[in-house]
Amino acid sequence: MRLSTRIALAAGTVVPLLVLASGFLLLQLVTRDLHAQQDAHLRERADAVAKDAQALLRATATGRQAAEQARQRKLFSAAMDVGVRLVGPDGTVSGGPQPDSSEPLPARAPVPVTLEASGSRWRVLSLPVANSRPQARGTLWLFSPDTAARAQLGAVRRRVVTTAVLAAPAAGLLAWAATARATRPLRRLQQRTSGLDPFTSTARLDHAPTGITEVDDLARALQTALTRYDQQALRTTEALATARSFAASASHELRNPLMSMGTDLDVLARHPDLPRTEQHEVIQDLRGEHARLLGLLVMLKALADGDLVGADSFGPVDLAEVVDASVADVRRRHPKARVAVHSPSGLVVQGWEEGLRLVVDNLLSNALVHGGSHGGPLRAEVVLRRVEEVGGPVAVLTVDDEGPGIAPEERPAVFERFHRRPDSPGSGLGLTLVAQQTALHSGRIDVRDKPDGPGARIDVRLPLAGSVAPQAAPLPLQSRHWLGTSPAP
Repeated sequence: MRLSTRIALAAGTVVPLLVLASGFLLLQLVTRDLHAQQDAHLRERADAVAKDAQALLRATATGRQAAEQARQRKLFSAAMDVGVRLVGPDGTVSGGPQPDSSEPLPARAPVPVTLEASGSRWRVLSLPVANSRPQARGTLWLFSPDTAARAQLGAVRRRVVTTAVLAAPAAGLLAWAATARATRPLRRLQQRTSGLDPFTSTARLDHAPTGITEVDDLARALQTALTRYDQQALRTTEALATARSFAASASHELRNPLMSMGTDLDVLARHPDLPRTEQHEVIQDLRGEHARLLGLLVMLKALADGDLVGADSFGPVDLAEVVDASVADVRRRHPKARVAVHSPSGLVVQGWEEGLRLVVDNLLSNALVHGGSHGGPLRAEVVLRRVEEVGGPVAVLTVDDEGPGIAPEERPAVFERFHRRPDSPGSGLGLTLVAQQTALHSGRIDVRDKPDGPGARIDVRLPLAGSVAPQAAPLPLQSRHWLGTSPAP
């Protein structure tokens, strides 16, 4: 059932009920007003005949018949259109319109009350009549017929019912017309959205504000839902692409170490009497390939996580805390390594803390593994500083080593997937992770020679939170694919 029809039916039902309720209230008010008028008239007549009633009781008590008859005529004349009944010690005198004498009266009625007698309604007022002589005391009753009030109330009741009957269809039609006009923007919105199918079309809702709050809010909610659907569909697509890339990369890169391990196992199986020295060499080779496999899988998983990280993972991160935690972990794993740190606090970026930790970990690992100087102790230096640039302040993370350095023509290639030196024990993904996370945080990488001696220097520049430069935020999913392409720094 359409909304306009529902509202029309509701209005056609509610309006007559409201009219009837209002009519009932009106009847009560009219009844009270009519009774107030009758009561005022009764009180006025009571004041007018009270002295005549006293005089009549005195005349009756003294036995003067002529005076009694004169006082009785005067009493009835003063009462005019009101019925009078005077009850005294010697009998009752009555005249004018009133209920039959056989009808019981209230014990007393100091204020007007309604009395029903033989199908008629009367307003009744009683007034005590006092005299100095006890035998001249009595009660004066006054009666006013309630027929005029009943006729007026009946007319009001008929008019209220007639109004309610006529109001039902009129209210329904008016409500239907008003609702149909008010819901026209909603119907237009329904027509525009009925043809939208996220599975078959890329068309989306184009809504111009109508000025109707509910319709505009609904349109915005639909636009938000469709946008989130598109984002989720894109994330699902990218997740599948990342999974395929992960599987392809893992399959390609794990083939050689697995074949090498298979060869070593075959040698051990076919030559159980192999000399212990050669057995030891084969086992060490197996352990090395096993460690390489584990490291490669860890790196591939980290790349996959970087491809799928969302905006809700980003927040304020103090780079000094990240650097200190990474250096402390390196010192635990390499007790003989000498790592110098200069990391002032207060350099906060809007970033993914796990990704920033990957940047520092891999830069330090690369510096210690590839930057050793002629068999001496492993050395590295980490410096964190603030630099003012044209686009706004940035945090610069610098890692120096004491190795042979990186030739200028080789520097772009070091960030490619699986690029490593022939004698490198790594997976070739460490600097790829650094490049991925730097791009994810809207940063930049620079590779150059160490200025005060042999070695390489790698600078990572990240925009600080609150700077004029674009804030660190995850790149669009379709611009990542670090598992499936060879990224450039």
